Amino acid sequence: MEPKAPTLDQVAVFLAIVETGSFVAAGRRLGRATSAISYAIANLESQLGLSLFVRAGASKPRLTEAGRAILSDGRGLAMALDGLIAKARGLTQGLEAEVSLVVDVMLPAKLLVKALEEFRRKFPTVSLRLRVEALGAVTEAVLNRSALFGVSGPLEMNNDLLTRGPAGAVKLIPVAHPDHPLAGVGKMTNIEARDHIQLVLTDRSALTTDRDMGVVAVKSWRLADLGAKHALLLAGLGWGSMPKPMVSDDIKRGRLVRLAIDAWDNVQYRFHTVHRSDTPLGPAASWLMERLALER
Repeated sequence: MEPKAPTLDQVAVFLAIVETGSFVAAGRRLGRATSAISYAIANLESQLGLSLFVRAGASKPRLTEAGRAILSDGRGLAMALDGLIAKARGLTQGLEAEVSLVVDVMLPAKLLVKALEEFRRKFPTVSLRLRVEALGAVTEAVLNRSALFGVSGPLEMNNDLLTRGPAGAVKLIPVAHPDHPLAGVGKMTNIEARDHIQLVLTDRSALTTDRDMGVVAVKSWRLADLGAKHALLLAGLGWGSMPKPMVSDDIKRGRLVRLAIDAWDNVQYRFHTVHRSDTPLGPAASWLMERLALER
């Protein structure tokens, strides 16, 4: 006999018996007579061609080997159904199915992780699509609609299509390997640092083409990846500025040293939220953008 697909109600009855331990208790949970519970399980076993419970000689129904085998699938179906209902409830209340965002690579990872953990708890049915970009690529992603909103670095531009707001800042500090020539120098100016290779973060967006940000050295290496820049600094292949949270442990352990360059004494990398003025954000996206904009 070919098995026939069970109904969701039959699966719910099966799980109720397993979880409560008896047909009577399952009936109480579901608000049905014990006979209705027995009838539903008998039909389920008939459709599957399997015996799911051992009844004879048992004080309470015990799962057969076949019953144990399909238990996880039954629970999976119930969880999927709960998720579907929760998502439908969210959509009827105006909740988005997905939120897409793009953040500047300089945004401290701990802050981003904490915000996303809270987002997951508050909006469990909303999918998330996250991109990490540098400099102008954040704003560009918002402009071309590949992200609903972004947390951008200090990119100055006037565009009626964009709405911007403050989102805190992170301190940038110049660092180098302990064996780098600048590491042994005390207080210095940009003039003293300009003769050594500077590692500079860049990006591929058209918004920052031909724009130098914080470049003082005659010779610089341009990198589109902050992780690669960090690795080259640790290898002693140049000097450069980094977000303080990312290199604090390196400085503490002696893998990098902070350079005393006057012009970099108190440099703040300021963040801004950015979204298209003609694209209103839904409740989940609005909450997340506001959460990421909190002062720190």
